[in-house]
Amino acid sequence: MIKKLIRKILGTKDKSVRDTSTPVVLGPDAHGIDPRLLSNNAVRVTSTLQEAGFEAFVVGGAVRDLLLGVKPKDFDIATNATPEQVKRLFRRAFIIGKRFQIVHVMFGQDLLEVTTFRGTTLDNAPKDEHGRVLRDNTFGSQAEDAVRRDFTINAMYYNPANEQVLDYHGGVEDIRARTLRIIGQPEARYREDPVRMLRVVRFAAKLKFTIEPATGAPIAIMAPLINNVPAARVFDEMLKLLMSGQALACLQQLRKEGLHHGLLPLLDVVLEQPLGVKFVTLALDSTDARIHAGKTVSPGFLFASLLWHQVLEKWTAYRAAGEQTIPALHLAADDVLDSQTEKLALQRKIGSDMRDIWSMQPRFERRTGKSPHKLLEHLRFRAGYDFLLLRCASGEIDAEIGEWWTAFYEGDEATREDLIATANQPAAAGGAKRKRGPRRGPRKGTGDGATGGVDAGHGGDGGAD
Repeated sequence: MIKKLIRKILGTKDKSVRDTSTPVVLGPDAHGIDPRLLSNNAVRVTSTLQEAGFEAFVVGGAVRDLLLGVKPKDFDIATNATPEQVKRLFRRAFIIGKRFQIVHVMFGQDLLEVTTFRGTTLDNAPKDEHGRVLRDNTFGSQAEDAVRRDFTINAMYYNPANEQVLDYHGGVEDIRARTLRIIGQPEARYREDPVRMLRVVRFAAKLKFTIEPATGAPIAIMAPLINNVPAARVFDEMLKLLMSGQALACLQQLRKEGLHHGLLPLLDVVLEQPLGVKFVTLALDSTDARIHAGKTVSPGFLFASLLWHQVLEKWTAYRAAGEQTIPALHLAADDVLDSQTEKLALQRKIGSDMRDIWSMQPRFERRTGKSPHKLLEHLRFRAGYDFLLLRCASGEIDAEIGEWWTAFYEGDEATREDLIATANQPAAAGGAKRKRGPRRGPRKGTGDGATGGVDAGHGGDGGAD
């Protein structure tokens, strides 16, 4: 009351108080969106809904990216049509979701997500003991839908038909100021959905935006609420974070905000050890380079890299306790996968890929007889080989091992037999190193990652995805 009275007397206006019931409408000259960045299928969905008498807009992150001049990876649509009404308009449309129903509309391999405008959360909506909303299928107006969205930069609506942007919460201003601001009272919004705290980190790191102070202040205190979120949702968000193109920056921001506990707690150890931080940095730089180049990324290779030093620590401990090398590695892998599967809901295929990559590492030490040829035939050889090169590049093991396998991998049969015949022989008198196999041009299938071409583990063989 006192603040309002002072503002009335002085004739000042509180800029933090906005009329969120009516949007600011920006035309093409004001927002500068290039229509050529739009997906044809997104236009098709909005126009089909509009022709049927409904409102329909491109919404959320797609509008944010369009305003930043970036072609969106995904296009989400918001409408006043109910999920059942949307489904009837498209041949391949499927209603999914329990917490809030949405419609997936398919055009070949292209998937568009269509949501009905969400209304104000009802007081009697099912919640857990911490206040997290469990189910809420309340529909409402566009203004109510904008309030329900997480950040101002994700609460704008673009109509391809008239090329107008509707902005309810100052999202355009925040994009121009490169500021990440949550809509509403931060503590309440994080309590409704703790995953929003992970999204703050991802968007800030990916977009290189500054987190607005009031938005960031509660995160350190409320971080434990992440433990109440279903593991599958946390895994999905972590995967988005790691594949944002700014993976290392995201993980560092996670640590800074205190959000890594229970997610990837090993980062406390790994990022404080010279070999660990170099290994993780090389792996994530390679991942970011592939994403920026539009290449595929294998979650199995990525998580195998992040969790490797935890496996390495347990592997060393088991061998010190008397276990043989291979059984010790399997036990270490079991321990780590069991622990992380519970925390992150790692999918079975991802866990299988990680285990294959790890279990190949001791086999690279065997460079005599038929062992190298058998390993070369392994379905996941490329992933394991690239992982080996990461270990060499980080200084964990002798670079000579990686050089030998590169020569073996690239060489013809005669070269391979020569390499096997001379493998593990002592150096010549005077300490001279034995002759390496001939290099035959660039490594097959390798790319331009930060590890000197180590990136094919993400997708360079039949087992990678």
